[in-house]
Amino acid sequence: MVYRLDQIDERIIYRLVEDARRVSAPDIADELDVSSGTINNRINQLEAEGIIRGYHAAIDYERGDDLLTNLFICTTTVTDRGKYAKQVLQIPGVVNVREVMAGRGDLRVKGVGADTDDITRIAKAIANLGIEIEEEDFVHREHFHPYHPFGPDTKGDERAMTDFMSLAGNAEVIDLSVSPGVPITERTLAEANESGLLDNEVRVIAIEREDTVITPTGDTIIEPDDLITVFSQDGVSGDILRVFTGEASDSEG
Repeated sequence: MVYRLDQIDERIIYRLVEDARRVSAPDIADELDVSSGTINNRINQLEAEGIIRGYHAAIDYERGDDLLTNLFICTTTVTDRGKYAKQVLQIPGVVNVREVMAGRGDLRVKGVGADTDDITRIAKAIANLGIEIEEEDFVHREHFHPYHPFGPDTKGDERAMTDFMSLAGNAEVIDLSVSPGVPITERTLAEANESGLLDNEVRVIAIEREDTVITPTGDTIIEPDDLITVFSQDGVSGDILRVFTGEASDSEG
């Protein structure tokens, strides 16, 4: 059964994602004009419901000890994906495993190693489990932001870019919220490619629509407010952002 979040729950989640270490129950209570006890009770309830599953530090391993971080994009099967995710997480050096509702590349594995030999060891361990590695790249930097609809109602501060990962070379993976009225809405992905909105280096690899995760195909139609995951071999340019959000990146103005 789905647990329905109200404004208090949403603001708690927003602030904890923003900085769980420094935010306090009184801070959140002041924003919402409720008691600290109410906030503490809600946090306990969100934890009991499994919505808040833990508090994790965001670590830059390269900066801390000159370690290498690698992203492995792997393919499993729907029936075995959960089993493989648990097995991969036991490999020394693997720090994160993400299950994605996609046909190919449905398991994303982040591994940390002392050198390229260590990264190769992780790759071999993954392959030895019978998992196919589709692609792999060194992660340069990751950027995160809390989910904006859960945050304060600040006009003009809405962002279409929700999550971003920079890979070795120019490749990037990004989560975007599709804005109403942009060129790609109400088109299939095949039509978007044929019309030149998307090129062969850009792939939509997952779509989250309301409570459903969709595995994209050529016939999939992009709708406003879809949360999509995009992989671009040549990096996420302002043109790509405009196709989905109508906005360019901050660096492009």
